[in-house]
Amino acid sequence: MALDKPYKDIPGTTIFDAEQSRKGYWLNQFCMSLMKADNRARFKANERAYLDEWPMTEAQKDAVLARDLNECIRLGGNIYFLAKIGATDGKSFQQMAGSMTGMTEDEYRNMMVAGGRSVEGNRRIGEDGDAQAHHQPQGQAGKKDQ
Repeated sequence: MALDKPYKDIPGTTIFDAEQSRKGYWLNQFCMSLMKADNRARFKANERAYLDEWPMTEAQKDAVLARDLNECIRLGGNIYFLAKIGATDGKSFQQMAGSMTGMTEDEYRNMMVAGGRSVEGNRRIGEDGDAQAHHQPQGQAGKKDQ
């Protein structure tokens, strides 16, 4: 039985839920293996051979080889596990996040320091411009009118 997933309508967003966790299990296990220096060395020596030791899909392996972290997420990767790939490559989390947004590290940092992305264009499908009305705690709507 498929679960209702109202969060599926957030444009450009992949929610890491149980389905994504199952899909990315081996991808995320591979990432966790990079916590050990010996495994990092083996991976860097021959990335494809090391990936072939894991029962990941070809698409997952290709995404890792291309360092396409957005595709890794679509294929079940969890960003906190995927960060191990970046660390293996000598990249900071900030550098990785910047690459995922199409920004330089400096552009990404400056955006975050300035308060992050605008909500415009990043709401759920069907939400109008009145974000306040959509995010009031339950039981609070209309309270200011009383």
